[in-house]
Amino acid sequence: MVIVSYYLYNVPFNIIDIHNKKDASLSNLPNPSPPRKKIMTATLVKNLNSGRGSYYGLDITPDGKTLVSGNKRGIEILDLQTGEPKFTLTKHSVLSVAISPDSKTFVSGGQDKTINIWNLQTGKLKSTLVGHDDEVLSVAITPDGKSLVSGSVDDTIKIWNLQTGKLKFTLPAHLRIVRSLLISPDGKTLVTGGVDIIKIWNLQTGKLKATLTGHSNTIFSLAISLDGKTLVSGSCDGTIKIWNLQTGELKSTLSGHQNCTWSVAISPNGKTLFSIGDDSYIKIWNFQTRELESNVYTHPGSVFSLSISPDGNTLVSGDYGNISIWRLFSQ
Repeated sequence: MVIVSYYLYNVPFNIIDIHNKKDASLSNLPNPSPPRKKIMTATLVKNLNSGRGSYYGLDITPDGKTLVSGNKRGIEILDLQTGEPKFTLTKHSVLSVAISPDSKTFVSGGQDKTINIWNLQTGKLKSTLVGHDDEVLSVAITPDGKSLVSGSVDDTIKIWNLQTGKLKFTLPAHLRIVRSLLISPDGKTLVTGGVDIIKIWNLQTGKLKATLTGHSNTIFSLAISLDGKTLVSGSCDGTIKIWNLQTGELKSTLSGHQNCTWSVAISPNGKTLFSIGDDSYIKIWNFQTRELESNVYTHPGSVFSLSISPDGNTLVSGDYGNISIWRLFSQ
């Protein structure tokens, strides 16, 4: 065996015959540490305490500049950068809101069984749609801005012409309530959540395509990835379920929130999942690995609504009397 010793910076360094595998000077060297994995988290930018009751509806305009929020006392339209109010509207007690793709119009579903259509630039009421027999819990606008979908405690889904306000058709959707609904990015598929099942519909024909079972309590929130392939559902059974939207296959179940999971949202890049519930935390999940990356404490009590900006940098949460604006970053 041949060993040649040198001194590098006064530290002995051996060149060893490659057949010698038992050299102590190398075996004692520490193993290099693996690179630290970056995780997504959030920091609070601003907390807006209005004392106006629970915020059940939040939506951000496509340009990321304006927030529409709904609560039992009405509607607040805020500048998302400054947090300053643009309009405060008190037409009805609001349970859900949705903004049109062109940011010119927004709609609100109310406790008074009506749907109001508003001018987002002026805050003026454009029209009121009457047809549901109970509270309107969820509203959504199609990607082309032409149709409005609403879900109610009266068990039905109604599809409206957003320009004329005329009712196109009604679907007897769920046995008790339609608690949540969402339209796919291509505008062809409608997903609705009821007491414990999810239904998938052809939005053009109103034909039921599939029924998904697995939750054991009311489905309060839904999210669809921008590529239209993956559906996420949050329920009052405390779980989050991830489904293949094309096949209806359940891919995974995430458990983390105590009691209800009130709202879920997927980041625009499809890499991160956000959820909120009764336990005062925003949970941030790696959407690819399904691992929990961060627990962000909000404030005591339930957090009811969640919305993420189109650029994926800002998250807004709503609870009882508070709207919180968060900056998202990797660390």
